[in-house]
Amino acid sequence: MSSTNIERQARTVAQALCDAQQAVALTGAGISVESGIPAFRGAQGLWDKYDPMEFASIESFLDNPARVWGMLRELDELVRQARPNPAHQALARLESLGRLQMVVTQNIDGLHQEAGSRRVVEFHGSGRRLRCLGCGRLVSRAELMFDELPPRCGCGGLIKPDVVFFGEPIPERAAMTAMAMAHSCQVMLVVGTSAVVAPASHLPLLAKSAGAVVVEINPEPTALTGRISDHALHVGASEALTLIAQAVEERLGGAGEGR
Repeated sequence: MSSTNIERQARTVAQALCDAQQAVALTGAGISVESGIPAFRGAQGLWDKYDPMEFASIESFLDNPARVWGMLRELDELVRQARPNPAHQALARLESLGRLQMVVTQNIDGLHQEAGSRRVVEFHGSGRRLRCLGCGRLVSRAELMFDELPPRCGCGGLIKPDVVFFGEPIPERAAMTAMAMAHSCQVMLVVGTSAVVAPASHLPLLAKSAGAVVVEINPEPTALTGRISDHALHVGASEALTLIAQAVEERLGGAGEGR
């Protein structure tokens, strides 16, 4: 995709955001790759090293929590070192301009909040929180020691990251909020996700069926390309979102808030 075409599409998307009463971003692992967190799918994905059904299903976790925690500890190190990149910052800027009402993220890294986004729905939970499966107590990451695997609560219960494993339901509040926004938005930005993992993959379809403009931002074509997306920017998230945020600022005359 040529730089001229990217800039033209970015301006078109910016105009759609300026015209919309409500806009939402759906983000996936691809948006955090530039922050040093490898995607679970694709080149150098964590799933190339760890079979997801062996390491990311609730059945596997309960069968052999120490083994799964070995993988989780490696992921935890990556997440703890990661910092928001320009893509996260651009979405936060769009929110501050009043042009983005919510981020629905499939990521568990907390980088949207760190970048300044205030309305974030963590569809798959947060790796920065942990939960005791015995007493239900929430444990902050800062409290967790990896001296012994698997970690256990003071009550003796097994501690699990407060994230959704394969085989577990999406938290009801997160699912309902995300679906309501998908149904009511006029623009949905789909950023860094293959759009194949249900139920998050249903959100762009729901938005499209309700009349929203669906914008796909991903280096490679996805399941949305040529079928659901109205605009497809096949470049990195930072490049596309920075251009879009800049174009929105130009249209708003540099104002701090939208209409």
